[in-house]
Amino acid sequence: MRDRILAGIDLGSSSIRLAVGQVVVGQDKQETINLIGAVEVPSAGISKGSIMSLDDATASISACLERVERQIGVPINDAYIGIGGVHVHAKTVKGVVGVSRPDSEIREEDRMRVIDTAAANSNSANFEILHRIAQRFTVDDQIGIRNPVGMQGVRLEAEVCLIQGLSSHVKSLTQAVMRTSVDVSGLVFSPLATSAAIITDRQRELGVVLVNIGASTTSVAVFEDGELLHAAVIPIGADYITRDIAIGLRTSLEVAEAAKRTYVSAVPEAVNQYDMVNLYDLGASEAELVSPRFMSEIAQARVEELFEKVELELRKIERSGLLPAGAVLTGGGSKLRGMVEMARTTLRLPASLSPTPLIASPLGEILHDPAFSTAIGLLMHGFEDENDHVNSGRSGGLQAGDRWLKKAANPLKKIFKSFIP
Repeated sequence: MRDRILAGIDLGSSSIRLAVGQVVVGQDKQETINLIGAVEVPSAGISKGSIMSLDDATASISACLERVERQIGVPINDAYIGIGGVHVHAKTVKGVVGVSRPDSEIREEDRMRVIDTAAANSNSANFEILHRIAQRFTVDDQIGIRNPVGMQGVRLEAEVCLIQGLSSHVKSLTQAVMRTSVDVSGLVFSPLATSAAIITDRQRELGVVLVNIGASTTSVAVFEDGELLHAAVIPIGADYITRDIAIGLRTSLEVAEAAKRTYVSAVPEAVNQYDMVNLYDLGASEAELVSPRFMSEIAQARVEELFEKVELELRKIERSGLLPAGAVLTGGGSKLRGMVEMARTTLRLPASLSPTPLIASPLGEILHDPAFSTAIGLLMHGFEDENDHVNSGRSGGLQAGDRWLKKAANPLKKIFKSFIP
């Protein structure tokens, strides 16, 4: 793995972002991954995480690959792909097995068997299981066990979080990538990849909600006691704010987007009510003076709706206002001014923008851009994933439950080739 090149592709509705890392061996003989390339291109044929036009999506991915290959000087042969969208959902299922050994000692095969049994209880037609993440185990009457291997018991139970994607959605996404002659190393639920880059072990233990605000969807992932507790995809993103502003000002989306990025805040009180902006300076065909405070009031309504839906997800799992590590905001939509303040108010939790991922790179601007957190997280997931494949006993940035991601992805990888028409 000394010269191994890893790539992560985040297929967004407005942009495709690709991050490339190289595995290097330090003087202490420890392997690390360095970010050596990253590009962003406008996406076409993708809406709310789903492929709407296979040809357009393939062309966008090809353009992204060409740019990054020119940047780093080597071809990309395979990549980890982030998968999201409203067709992906999480559900918790239970499984029960008897311990197989006469001495009642629980082995690794027993743990895998109970997780397989839980997954078999899903019965979701037309859905592919992307990840099987063990949340907790019960040995006889002892509950809340994280790793039962080595314990004594006759009955083993497991609660498993299944991340499932609509089969047609999974196949279309895979086809779009593999048409560019790039092999799929694995499909990773985007919030899990993002968490690998910006959520610390301490935050996972205490309880934290990750809110990834994209262009047309917002992904939510809740972690507690070191494991994924809940995940959801909300069909609202930053583009909805732009559309609202465009309607309110009766102007184009391009002008509304420029105004949003430059003058708008999700907290209108932070904007001087007497300031005025000429839309002609932002690309409008005619001169028109508008108030940034008015635009911010439009944005505030949509941002409140977004965080109210995040709050609803927390209520479903009885964690409303009860996550000590608070909310971590990331994604391109999180860059709107006032987002953190609105999150604190609506969710009644501490809130912050995503920190810089812990990965070495000369590309400092990319590391500090929340829009690239998922692509970088895919790299970091792939690095841990391949290290675990070599040495299953190694502890890394991903939690124990996350190590089931690779095991869950292997059956999918076997049929990736059949998706190519």
